[in-house]
Amino acid sequence: MQRLSLRALLSFAVCLCAAAASGAAAAAGYPDRPMRMVVPWSVGGSTDLLGRILAEGMGRRLGASIVVENKPGATGTIGYAQVARAAPDGYTVLLGTNSTFAIAPHFYRDLPYDVAKDIAPVGMIGANQQVLCVHPDMPARSLADLVARAKERPGAITYASSGMGGSSHLATELLMSLTGIDMLHVPYRGGAPAVQAILGGQTQVGFVDISVAEPLIRAGKLRALGTSGAARAPLLPDTPTLAEAGAPGFESLTTFGLFVPAGTPQDVVGRLNAVLNEVLADPKTSGQLAAQGYELTAGPPAAYVDYAREETGKWGRLIEQRNISLQP
Repeated sequence: MQRLSLRALLSFAVCLCAAAASGAAAAAGYPDRPMRMVVPWSVGGSTDLLGRILAEGMGRRLGASIVVENKPGATGTIGYAQVARAAPDGYTVLLGTNSTFAIAPHFYRDLPYDVAKDIAPVGMIGANQQVLCVHPDMPARSLADLVARAKERPGAITYASSGMGGSSHLATELLMSLTGIDMLHVPYRGGAPAVQAILGGQTQVGFVDISVAEPLIRAGKLRALGTSGAARAPLLPDTPTLAEAGAPGFESLTTFGLFVPAGTPQDVVGRLNAVLNEVLADPKTSGQLAAQGYELTAGPPAAYVDYAREETGKWGRLIEQRNISLQP
């Protein structure tokens, strides 16, 4: 029995060594075919634009094409579920946002995946401030004006969001909580259609990612009432923060990270992280992203863990306090 046990242990050890060698060999030849980047939001939004920039830069450095696949719906959880089911081989990556990894789990109790167990971080990318915007025909020219009008007619002003439970929805809930107003929520399937609703006058107000909002504000198609960061946005230096404008303590950012299915070999994750950080450090790319309002935060995969814990707690408390539900 002792000889059999020893033989079994030796056999197991040989198998482990063989698996490790196989994984190392796979990582050494990675990638040897096209990859895909799942963007769980609609075409034309800020996440989609960022994904296409990263896919081009990373693909060029990896020597493989990266095809962007948009999978919008259910606050990004449809795209997350698809990535969670994908083979953990490094050929499927996910461009995620805090609205899905920090907010959605508070709403969806029956998700077909566990974000902490089925999705692994490659690295944080950065943050994009949001801008509280109104249609130019709306009389409100400041946050104070909007608050006054909303208090005169509670629930009469409509606001657009990228979807129930999305970052633009929660940002508005936070704003209403801090200012004591009530507006009517009109959710859309992604940031692009939400912006179109404000531009077309179907809704009156909404939070828009600064990379999308800035050119529309400059063109006079949207009016900015305030930005969502703790400090003024470099892209809109003359626009006050909402905290300055009358909502003390307000801060809400759309943050981005790159992820892979859990179980992806660490050598592959390390390669992806290194290439991601190279792209973010490239002067041309960083300049291009800065021009769209992105504040970059390159770093190791571990940086995601602490950030995700803080974001999850912050929005979980707001959801509970406001009794927010995905049911209309």
